[in-house]
Order: sequence, then structure tokens, then C-alpha cells
Amino acid sequence: MTLWTSAEIAAATGGTPSADFAVSGVAFDSREIGSGDLFVAMKGAETDGHKFLDGAFARGAAGALVSQDTAHPYVRVADTFAALEDLGRAARARMQGKVIGVTGSVGKTSTKEALFAALDRGARGAVHRSVKSYNNHTGVPLSLARMPRDTRFGVFEMGMSHAGELAHLTTLVRPHIAIVTAIAPAHTEFFPDESAIADAKGEIFRGLEPGGVAIVPYDSPHRDRLIAAATPYAARIVTFGRDAGADVHPVEAMRLANGTFVTARVGERELSFTIAQPGNHWVSNALAVIAAVDAAGGDLGLAGLALGELGGLQGRGERFTATVKGGEALVIDESYNANPASMAATLAVLAHEPGRHVAVLGEMRELGEASDAYHAALAEPVLAAHVETALLVGEKMTPLAEALEGRVDFVHVPDAASALDRLAQMIAPGDAVLVKGSNGVGLSRVVAALAGGV
Repeated sequence: MTLWTSAEIAAATGGTPSADFAVSGVAFDSREIGSGDLFVAMKGAETDGHKFLDGAFARGAAGALVSQDTAHPYVRVADTFAALEDLGRAARARMQGKVIGVTGSVGKTSTKEALFAALDRGARGAVHRSVKSYNNHTGVPLSLARMPRDTRFGVFEMGMSHAGELAHLTTLVRPHIAIVTAIAPAHTEFFPDESAIADAKGEIFRGLEPGGVAIVPYDSPHRDRLIAAATPYAARIVTFGRDAGADVHPVEAMRLANGTFVTARVGERELSFTIAQPGNHWVSNALAVIAAVDAAGGDLGLAGLALGELGGLQGRGERFTATVKGGEALVIDESYNANPASMAATLAVLAHEPGRHVAVLGEMRELGEASDAYHAALAEPVLAAHVETALLVGEKMTPLAEALEGRVDFVHVPDAASALDRLAQMIAPGDAVLVKGSNGVGLSRVVAALAGGV
């Protein structure tokens, strides 16, 4: 199916086409190019995408967006990054369905994926979402540019590490519904306090379309601050949370062997459903999803079914069985990212798993001057999870190591490579192993090793 023609690309970007062509996808990483894609040759601080044009076309690119001539079919523009934003704006302008924006300190990607599944259950093939964690200044316009013109629902994750970033991204997405999942210590290196983080996340409401809906976490200490941020832009504000005062809240939440059974009140109605993913944080995510599906006019019953079928995401709760020493161990892969709130939430999930509890915990980054205190404070969630042995990875884990001394058996190593050497000696059949840390620590390599058998 044609996503863009060269004429449409030229009209959207003000560029000049070298030939007529049509593309079925868009990418700016030549390694991700598939047959029929548009390759956007962007110039970065360290490399220039124009160097990879031949490789992109060898992989099947049908055309390129460039700022210099090439022998391949192209649309030439002055600035390819600006042109990618223009293409994203054009995709958003031609789409006639509902658009939902998702941000928050934790739970963005999980909520986005759950919301996609919930909407897709009732509109198969007509729901589009940003893939992976494409939520920054390049990922958001790319995700928009990939949106088919006949999309009924578009779900876009938006992230930030500095004030002002979301204010721009939300003007590209122009959501009809905007969700803030939660506010927690993340990127605190760049913010004076959590209130400033809440203000930065609240920027998402500035892009709301007329008649738009803001979805806000009721249980957050920053609830009123978020509501104040949404009030000038939202026609309606919907709250979600565990407290009965929330517009969408659980009447009942019963833990199952794998997941949670929830009966939720949605305004004047009740909806019962099962969440396949365990943990209180997933109850919160699911309530946000239900609130958004309701606001978008989706089918709540089908949304509930989708939440019961939802599998774990790689790096964000995926579970698998690893072969260790002739037996099997459960691995919970939370290796993609970490902050104090998400660490505590996933350790709480580990607490309910059968078997001996092993925690492989990588350091949390971008926490600024409070980093030592945040790491030391992880001792209590570790103890509450009944962790019997821990593998701490990274120099910033030193305060946690000191707090656990004499209370939990642990090994402290400098990096992921060292962790690989030690982990095989530490785990045994029947163990439940949680792997979690900031993405830059590289614990995905530990997960990959476990998947291959240790």
C-alpha cells in the first residue's frame, strides 16, 4: 500500500523530486530500511545519512529524502530533519481519526502498547502507533510520517529529558486525548524537583485539539498541578487511579497467579477484565488505557479482552524460561530502563514469584545530586521482595551495596560484561531472576545470555 508518492513528499516538504516514485514506509536508519521504504538521509553530530544512501537502496529503498543530489530517486530539501517534521505534520493533517498522546515518567511505552492492543481489538489493521521507544525529537515525527492516511486511531508516545521538549512534540502530534501515566524521579539531573518534572510532562496538554480530553493520574501528589496544566487546553479532564475519587478506578483488584482480575468503575458503568501482566503498576496502566479507550469512543469490552491477552514487552516485563545447570529458571526482563519508581514496582512483582529470588540490578542514571540517596533507598524494596542474592551492576550502585551489607548476599561488579561472568555462578534451577537497570548499563546482554542458556 502506498504511504507517500514523491509528489506528496515534495508538496509536504517544499522539496524538489528527481523522479516519480512511491514508498510504503519511512526510516532514517539505513539498517532498518525495507523494500519500498523512503530513506531520510539526516545529518547528525557524528555522521551523515547521505553516506548510507547506497546501502539503503541496496536494501530496497524506493526513494530518499536528501539535501544533496544523488544518483538514486529522491526529493531534495534544504534540511532533511525539518523535512521529516513537515512530513509528520502532513501525515497528521490528512488523518481523520482519533489521535492519542502518551507521556509520563514511567509506563509510557507499556501504556502505549496496551492502548494499541485495546484499540486494535476493535479496529483491526486501522490503528497506528509509534514503535519501540521512538518518542523524542526524531522518533515522534518519524512515527507520524509512517502513519497510513486511513488510520482510525493513532497512538504516540512522547518523552522528554528537558523542559520545553514536549511543548514542541505535542504541536506535531496534536492529540485529541493526552495521557500522563505517572510522575516520578526520572531525568532529575535536569530538573530541580518533581514539581518541575510534572510541569514538563504537563506540556503535552498544550497540543490538545479543540474538544480534547486530558487523562491525569488521580493518585499522584502532582494531580492538581497536572489538572491546572490541562485546564486551559482540555474540554474535559478524566482522572484514573486506585482511589475511589478517580473517575476510572478499581472497585475490586484481585491478584491472580499471573496477572490481576479487575472490576473497574468507568463513570457510571462497571467493567470486569483480567490484566495479563502482574503488578500494581499494571493496574494503573490498565486504568489509563480504559479511560483513553472510553474517551476515544472505542469498545471497552474488547479493550478488556485485549488487556487479558497482552504479552510482556522485550525489556519491559517479558518473561521466559532460561536453562541453567540442567534445570529451568524464570527470567523477568526489565532491562530497558530504570528509575526509583519503576525499580520499586518491578521488585514488588518479584516478591510474589515462587522460588528463590535473584535480582540483577543496574545503576539508575540521570538522577543528579540525589543519585546516591535514590540508590541507597532501593534497599527497602529489595528486602521487601525477599531477594536472597543480588548482582549489582555499575559504580552508582555503591550506596545500595553499602545499605545491603550484612542483610542480603550480593556481588557488586563494574559493568554488564563483568555481570555475565558472575551470573552463571549465582543462579540455579527454580530461581526467579529479575533483570533491571538503565538502558545504558547494557543489561540486555545479560538477558540475551540467559535466553541462550547459562
